[in-house]
Amino acid sequence: MSTIYRPYIVHELAAIHPMIALFDQWPDVVFSIKDACGRYSALSEGCAGRGALRNQWQAVGRTVHELFPEAMAARYHQQDQTVFRGERPVLNRLDLTVYRNGDSGWCLSNKQSVYRHDGELLGLVCISRDLTELTREKLIDERFALCVDYIQQHFDQTLYLEQLSALSGLSIGQLDRRMKRVFQCSTGEFIRRTRIEAACHAIVHGRLPLADIALRCGFFDQSALCRHCRQLLGLSPRQLRQRQIIAG
Repeated sequence: MSTIYRPYIVHELAAIHPMIALFDQWPDVVFSIKDACGRYSALSEGCAGRGALRNQWQAVGRTVHELFPEAMAARYHQQDQTVFRGERPVLNRLDLTVYRNGDSGWCLSNKQSVYRHDGELLGLVCISRDLTELTREKLIDERFALCVDYIQQHFDQTLYLEQLSALSGLSIGQLDRRMKRVFQCSTGEFIRRTRIEAACHAIVHGRLPLADIALRCGFFDQSALCRHCRQLLGLSPRQLRQRQIIAG
């Protein structure tokens, strides 16, 4: 007798399911929900035609390793584990994917963990948007994606444009123009945003002193962190932390 899949902590995850319909109108966007074991609980209609899926219901109860080529699945799984460990959300990740017509191409992925009110991990939500036009124009390739990955993995270090240029195989000017097409910001601004995103997660979800967070996220000192926080978010790090305390 076959086993009927029942998503982990069905009641809590089910509360998110109505959000799926909001994304069904965009075929180049896939909104998905996974339980804490990495199994799909639900997907938007944008997934149809991708991998082995004829419709979104075929994904329920299955993992990325059952639906995508191994190289893609391994990367998706690694991202999921990062989110499940509570390190920080996965934001603005360039990933290879399978488009609705069966062709491979690039997408932009964002993943966020979901917790119950008592702090128990329920799973994650993911939004993936196809970069069809940029893929067609060949503005994204493996070396450019490697450069973006390097920034997102080494933001805590001093990053030099010459180094990133060499990684991407582009001149500094070409890299900057390509970053603006893909992320709507310059290379330097992308680095600062990546650092701020990591710092905000550490501020809101941890209790490290702000000076330590600043250094761990690649800022020169606490005053630099405060300055960039105010510029990008309109709030100081202390205000961010205080809001979380009040919300909690």
